[in-house]
Amino acid sequence: MFKGSIVAIVTPFRNGKVDEKTFRDLIEFQIQNGTSAIVPCGSTGESATLSMEEHNRAIDIAVEAVRKRVPVIAGTGGNSTREAIELTEHARKTGADATLQVTPYYNKPTQEGLYQHFKAVAKAVPLPQVLYNVPGRTSVNMLPATVARLAELPEVVAIKEASGDLGQMAEIVRLAGDNITLLSGDDNLTLPVLAIGGKGVVSVVANIVPKDTAQMIEAWENGQPDKAKGLFYKLLPLCQAMFYETNPIPVKTALALMGKIDGEMRLPLCPMAAANLDRLKKALNDYGLMK
Repeated sequence: MFKGSIVAIVTPFRNGKVDEKTFRDLIEFQIQNGTSAIVPCGSTGESATLSMEEHNRAIDIAVEAVRKRVPVIAGTGGNSTREAIELTEHARKTGADATLQVTPYYNKPTQEGLYQHFKAVAKAVPLPQVLYNVPGRTSVNMLPATVARLAELPEVVAIKEASGDLGQMAEIVRLAGDNITLLSGDDNLTLPVLAIGGKGVVSVVANIVPKDTAQMIEAWENGQPDKAKGLFYKLLPLCQAMFYETNPIPVKTALALMGKIDGEMRLPLCPMAAANLDRLKKALNDYGLMK
């Protein structure tokens, strides 16, 4: 159902509030440069520091701005199942095409708890669901057997896998087969994930280079592995730069340096350290992105 370069889009702020005009401009930039789908309110969108009202409004803006040209996969997960259902129901009502559901953080649920959480959301809100496994942020790793079990639910259509473990991802493909679409959750691993059966990436770096990210995956899909490999290795230093500090600090800083957003973040995120900022500027310069 979902494939290609899917952007985990940033949430721009100005004077402490969501900058709605800039958000719409960023979405248009993505669509015009070949992005396959928009994910508002994910980790890169600073969902953890959005109020419920802001979270819902950001999804509203995304749906309005996209105008059904590409899918909107609304980040509506949480560590409270009840809250995740509430956010997902709003996304459904506002016209989102699917929901991105992160593994509950802090609670550290068991594998059975993970299954019951995602099943409860799926059954409460009949919207296509993309699972999101990111143990580095949540302290819980959803195992392939659990993913395969969830893939039997008709609402569960894909997984954004950000464990960094290619063996684990391959096991998901082996166990779940065509029941679920594997999407890379790590730009540094997009090409290897495609090679083991993945269909795309939920990307951070696509915020700044959407066309190149889309063309890399398109080349792979068109049977041009050498072209895809060339684009992957061209992108790789920039992908690495997006994690010089905690995401989304570098990507928002990069967008600010490119003149696309104000660059404002919310505490506890803060501006980059001077040394890392210099490294980021060099990576952007080397890629030809600095104004």
